[in-house]
Amino acid sequence: MMTFKLNVLALAIFGQTACSQAPSTKAKTQALFDGKTIAGWHTYLKPTAEPAWEVVDGALQLNPKAPGQGDLVTDGEYENYELNLEWKISPEGNSGIIFGVHEDPAFAATYETGIEMQVLDNKGAEDNKKATHLAGSLYDMQAPAKDVAKPAGEWNRVKLRKDNGHLTFFLNNTKIVDVQMGSPAWDALLANSKFKTWKNFGAYPKGHIALQDHGHEVAFRAITITQL
Repeated sequence: MMTFKLNVLALAIFGQTACSQAPSTKAKTQALFDGKTIAGWHTYLKPTAEPAWEVVDGALQLNPKAPGQGDLVTDGEYENYELNLEWKISPEGNSGIIFGVHEDPAFAATYETGIEMQVLDNKGAEDNKKATHLAGSLYDMQAPAKDVAKPAGEWNRVKLRKDNGHLTFFLNNTKIVDVQMGSPAWDALLANSKFKTWKNFGAYPKGHIALQDHGHEVAFRAITITQL
């Protein structure tokens, strides 16, 4: 009986040790921007970042008057993840966070393949007439459930989650978009958008993440990604 009890105890201790040594399955969060350099980013279809994008006060900022315009994209490609960042737009400004970007000379712009979460000065921007174009929207497809965007010049907090095609957008801690790619709801949104005939739009599960150059000053900071 004593031998049996000792064996049971040994197995229990071994099991606890094995569990403690097992690799963690928790996803690791990675900084996509170090707050000091543009390392890890390049201008779309260019080998490096063009000078229009600068690091200013710990943020990636677009100078629309500088040479070397273009969308800034991650060097890496991602498929299932949670992206967190903050953005600040200038008065009357327009920009976007575009993801699932397939970088290929066959596509002149990131938005030909990538899906966009809109960045906008809702009050002053020219592109504020449609609800599906307001800040936080799934651009030209689904309007934000609630307008929670802060005014131009203030920082807005984004959480963008893409998990096996399930898109969830949060702006300033409020969930504003929730849709499954490829679902009947998605197909209906797509059919009523300008992308309905774009055969390559949203076609790549894995792709780059882009910060859009729309000709207005915009800044992004605290950019992290957690791969799921």
